[in-house]
Amino acid sequence: MKRLLLRSFSYFLFWTLFFILCRAFFLAYQGDKAATLTFDELIRVFWYGLRMDFSFAAYLSIIPFLLFLNETAFRKPLFLKIITGYTYVLLVLIVLLVTGDLELYSAWGFRLDSTPLQYLNTPAEMLASTASAPVWLLALLFFALLATGVFGFKLIKSKWKPAEKIKRKHLAAELLLSLFLLALLVLPIRGGWQQIPLNQSDVYFSHKIFANHAGVNIPWNVMHSVLKKNHNTKNPYLYLEDAQAQALVQELYKPKSDSVPSLLRVKRPNILFIILESYTAKLVGSLGGTPGVTPNFDALAKKGVLFQNIYAAGDRSEKGMVALLSGYPVQTTTSIIKTPKKTERLPQLAAELKKEGYQTSYYYGGELAFANIKSYLINGQYDRLLEKKDFPSKNYNSKWGVHDHILFDKVLADHQNPKQPFFTTIFTLSSHEPYDVPIPAKFPGTDEVTQFQNSFYYTDWALGKFIAVAEKQPWWKNTLVVLVADHGHPFPTRDQNDAPSKFRIPLLLAGGALAVQDTIITTIGSQTDLVPTLLQQMGLPSYQFAWSKNLLDTKATPFAFYVFNDGFGMVTAQGTVTFDNVAKRPIHRDTAVTQKQIDQGKAYMQTSFGDFLKK
Repeated sequence: MKRLLLRSFSYFLFWTLFFILCRAFFLAYQGDKAATLTFDELIRVFWYGLRMDFSFAAYLSIIPFLLFLNETAFRKPLFLKIITGYTYVLLVLIVLLVTGDLELYSAWGFRLDSTPLQYLNTPAEMLASTASAPVWLLALLFFALLATGVFGFKLIKSKWKPAEKIKRKHLAAELLLSLFLLALLVLPIRGGWQQIPLNQSDVYFSHKIFANHAGVNIPWNVMHSVLKKNHNTKNPYLYLEDAQAQALVQELYKPKSDSVPSLLRVKRPNILFIILESYTAKLVGSLGGTPGVTPNFDALAKKGVLFQNIYAAGDRSEKGMVALLSGYPVQTTTSIIKTPKKTERLPQLAAELKKEGYQTSYYYGGELAFANIKSYLINGQYDRLLEKKDFPSKNYNSKWGVHDHILFDKVLADHQNPKQPFFTTIFTLSSHEPYDVPIPAKFPGTDEVTQFQNSFYYTDWALGKFIAVAEKQPWWKNTLVVLVADHGHPFPTRDQNDAPSKFRIPLLLAGGALAVQDTIITTIGSQTDLVPTLLQQMGLPSYQFAWSKNLLDTKATPFAFYVFNDGFGMVTAQGTVTFDNVAKRPIHRDTAVTQKQIDQGKAYMQTSFGDFLKK
């Protein structure tokens, strides 16, 4: 009996202690953020996280407890050898997740979940995203943590005594005890006797989001996220009665002005729709950002219409794509672009313009298979898709594909004598990590923030060259240029994951088709508002873009809604509130934010995700 109890409890305790060690590694790696926590908060991080550690330790103990049962019944040491192999394999996998999370948290601002799985079909691009990570340090931490785990397991295993022949009545008692211990694992797995099983909110205790994140057990979080996404057919964001939620959202989008000011000289302009990778407003001088980083964009702003208060709907490229081209809200822990049968039901700007006789094309220097973007664009009925494989291999001088100036040169070469009107979408990539650029660095320094700033400057340089040539083309006088970011960025100020400054992005209308210049629009808006704004300028219907408003409608409700990992932000003229869907409470709330604004954010979260599930 004692032998069996020792084995079972020591194995469960081994994993529990190992997960506590992993949490300590995370806090040490994120030293700057951990330093903002008090000693009491650090203790509570470990205390609240313990339930999740118990839970996953119990999950991992199911198979060993079954093998203990068999070893008791058959008295064969083979079963203990199987446990050893099983444990070593798990240690490698778990340590890999834990060390990967150390750096991904710095980049993404949330703990590792199933999000990276959507990029497994494009491993080269996924690796390029992490090219700036301290590989040697992470490798050292990986082997250190793995070695500690192996040593700890060997230590507890050395205390295990081999089974001996015993009397039948003692054997029956041991078998019953083994079954009892196996059944007992259900208790830590579900987090206790309470009615609702353990979830992330059980480790949340603080208004400091990092403290809550630090309590999360990474392998538990990955497993939970995978299971949740694969079987999520119910709306997890039911904050309000459905009728109340619908009414609050409809109030945001109720009809306003009968007419809006016209910005165009022509009703059917050519459109160059340029999506700028990671272009945060914090580095755009004309938006009050760091001066000197975007001189060409700033010069172009003097010739066009600049929108000062636009926010990205999400924080990933594929999410921004759907918001920009379909005017559709972004989901928190998943993305509609992952499911082609859902994107088939989305309206797209390209498809609408194609009905009006536009020639449509999409240019990208990387691989369109990344994050399932290609299926979405095909559903949008683009006439022509150009990507990395359409460029000579000699130009593959970026880890993602080809640099932005090469991409722009290709667009110019293909538009020497284009059929008009045309709708050409261009998606840049050089300002994506690892931030390698083909021109001398503008700003001195080798730290990651400076590298990002230099890549930003390079894209602006490539854009300036492109515009200078485009302005000389015969088609320029009838062309509208749209410049907008796919999403914002934490740099250069290392914003918290929910911060509105991370999501504020540039939006600029320029080109020869404009009837006005040097105009600034201060309306608060979102990426989702761009499509109807353009279509209504052209006198085309936009009713199918139901989650959008016209940015030029002075009587429309000025607001922007954005999501981050399992949370949302709601921006209005009164201020910003950011909300944690797990803890079910605000993370940050400006003083003038009303309860109604919070309820509208909840309603938007609830109804938009409900619409996503119905697609």
